[in-house]
Amino acid sequence: MAVVVILVLLAVGSVLFHLLSPWWWTPIASNWNYIDNTLIITFWITGVVFVAVVLFMAYCVLRFRHRPGNRAAYEPENRKLEGWLAGGTTLGVAAMLTPGLFVWHQFVTVPDGAAQVEVVGQQWLWSFRLPGADGKLGTSETRDITPENSLGLNRNDPAALDDVVIEGGELHLEVGKPVKMLLRSVDVLHDFYVPEFRAKMDMVPGMVTYFWLTPTRTGTFEVLCAELCGVGHPQMRGTVVVDSAEDYQAWLSQQQTFSQLQAQAGVQTKETAQALNAAPAQ
Repeated sequence: MAVVVILVLLAVGSVLFHLLSPWWWTPIASNWNYIDNTLIITFWITGVVFVAVVLFMAYCVLRFRHRPGNRAAYEPENRKLEGWLAGGTTLGVAAMLTPGLFVWHQFVTVPDGAAQVEVVGQQWLWSFRLPGADGKLGTSETRDITPENSLGLNRNDPAALDDVVIEGGELHLEVGKPVKMLLRSVDVLHDFYVPEFRAKMDMVPGMVTYFWLTPTRTGTFEVLCAELCGVGHPQMRGTVVVDSAEDYQAWLSQQQTFSQLQAQAGVQTKETAQALNAAPAQ
């Protein structure tokens, strides 16, 4: 009887914990309600199966417990029971997987007019790039990365010269405006993950992956790397700020373009060379 009581308490306690727990979803900052609905469907299906299996085990322990004089009946096969189990399992798995096909289609179908933001991951830093006045991102190449050009932008591409480059700083997004996140890694596997956005995607060296989202509330959110990328993985953090339209434009006007950063790097290099030439020989 002790085993029966434990099994029943396990089933009932699991349901109560799910229904009464103060934890549910983290604050939603994007439009992925259909992802949440898909998760809820999965919870209901797996929850019902879990409770049914545990209660069935409790019933079997009680119903077929040892009694003096009783003998177990040996039944190696039961085609009817096997058919019910196989059919029920098939329907349950199909019910969990089918919504994911529709969710994935929406996840990668970017709406017209969405802004573009490039996210660049490297051990162990987040950098970002936004289109400049021309509204287009310039080309880039990993082999072009240098200390003065950390994102490997093409200096000969006019579209790259006015791109806004944010190395290790905050990324700002405009609330209510769809944005396509272009994801690129310059060394190993990373994964750009803002938990409140309900979206993430692996960043594979040599590829550009993407997803899109629409921030639906202002706030400050932490960026995490969701792919083990080395000893500094736990410290690979960043910040995304969702602004109103006015605050976003004010922030954007303060950022530097690729050409401005290159000009500063050239001046610093020239000053360093002059200082070295002027230093007395040892």
